[in-house]
Amino acid sequence: MIFDSPLPDAQVQVQDLTGGGDHYQVVVVSSLFEGKGLVQQHQLVYRALQQEMSSEAIHALTMKTYTPQAWQAQQQMV
Repeated sequence: MIFDSPLPDAQVQVQDLTGGGDHYQVVVVSSLFEGKGLVQQHQLVYRALQQEMSSEAIHALTMKTYTPQAWQAQQQMV
């Protein structure tokens, strides 16, 4: 999966959930999520993956989105 310009600073972790190459779980960390609600954050990710989603190259996608500060806090809890 390649993220285009909507998320140029994104750090992305991708996990293929089924091994079939069309069901993914992603963790996306971006400073562009600052000040945005969860729905707006997810919309940015979907916009970046629009081509893959519309062509059904990605059939299912679960995601977790974080600002860099929230990601750092999450990692300290683990």
